[in-house]
Amino acid sequence: MLRKIALCLTALMAPFAARADHKAPPAPKSLRLYVFNCGSLDISDPERFRLKKEELATTNMSVPCFLIAHPKGTLMWDVGVVPDNALKPGEKSATEGYATITETLKSQLEKIGYEPSDINYLAFSHYHYDHIANANEFASATWIARKIERDVLLSPKPPDRVNPAYYSALKDSKTILIPTDDYDVFGDGTVVMKLAPGHTPAHQVLFLKLAKTGPVVLAGDLYHYPEERKLKRVPTFEADQAQTAATREKIEAFLQQSGAQLWIQHDFIANSKLKKAPQFYE
Repeated sequence: MLRKIALCLTALMAPFAARADHKAPPAPKSLRLYVFNCGSLDISDPERFRLKKEELATTNMSVPCFLIAHPKGTLMWDVGVVPDNALKPGEKSATEGYATITETLKSQLEKIGYEPSDINYLAFSHYHYDHIANANEFASATWIARKIERDVLLSPKPPDRVNPAYYSALKDSKTILIPTDDYDVFGDGTVVMKLAPGHTPAHQVLFLKLAKTGPVVLAGDLYHYPEERKLKRVPTFEADQAQTAATREKIEAFLQQSGAQLWIQHDFIANSKLKKAPQFYE
């Protein structure tokens, strides 16, 4: 009987022992970009994007999350639309509103050897709920934020499309407030947050200088659909539509100057073709 009890206790304690022994993967020798499947959005009203269904290849949107692994540290960029804890053990999916996830961000991180506590920096393209759902998981990271957006998130009455339950733990996180339009995360020009306002007051995109893939800009919600970019349509719900149009011109000029690819994060078809973790771009 005592032996059975000991075996049971050992089995129960094993996960905790594994976490206690956990070591983060060694830093890569050059920049890496991991892409995670953080869900999808079933959009039924593309009219608010000033688009008609017949103008779109699909009305669905992807919701990716990204891990940037640099020789000097790690950065999570956007962290999903539905929190991991909504997906219960044994269930194949979890749905909140018109958003669905089929796997957790944490389980995908674990496949490449990381725990949320291993992540050095956390940043969002902007504060809307479909980009910050797992923010509380990364409260031990240093939050890199623009003051306007941080103030919105931590205000007593945040606006629509913001869910305080997703990020409440960040109020106590170590924080870097970005003082300039461009913020060089690791100081070598390979990971740069670029101010791109309009969608929200301090929306930003992320420039990555990958050695083999070439330069890439993760677009946040600069665009939602590729047709939006092609047809020059500006959604009805932008914080400042004129500013969005001006920002798009500025980023398009930067793409021409830098030769960077633009990855529209919500582009369902393009995102489905990206390599997902544990594969990576470098």
